[in-house]
Amino acid sequence: MEEISFEHISHRLRELRIARGLTQEYIANKLDINPSHISNIENNRVKVSLTTLVNMCNILDTTVDYVLSDSYNDTESPLNQEILKELSNCDNEKKEKILKIIRIL
Repeated sequence: MEEISFEHISHRLRELRIARGLTQEYIANKLDINPSHISNIENNRVKVSLTTLVNMCNILDTTVDYVLSDSYNDTESPLNQEILKELSNCDNEKKEKILKIIRIL
């Protein structure tokens, strides 16, 4: 059995935080922890606890499945769920544009 890649987890958490325009301080305040702990998680200096991971995912409006998907043998399902979640936030005009882009790809 392979080890869980905390490096992938920390990278994905940082990527999501930045994509949502949130600061480490904002996440830390929401979790009632020190901002340096968020930095340590994102830079893979410490392993994120399950409780912190779940709470961070809630703040980042994502699923634990998506964050851990690099650790699965079948990564398609969490990625599909994340795509569908993002699509649900789009209006019909954006969905039509996205569909055209997907068909081109």
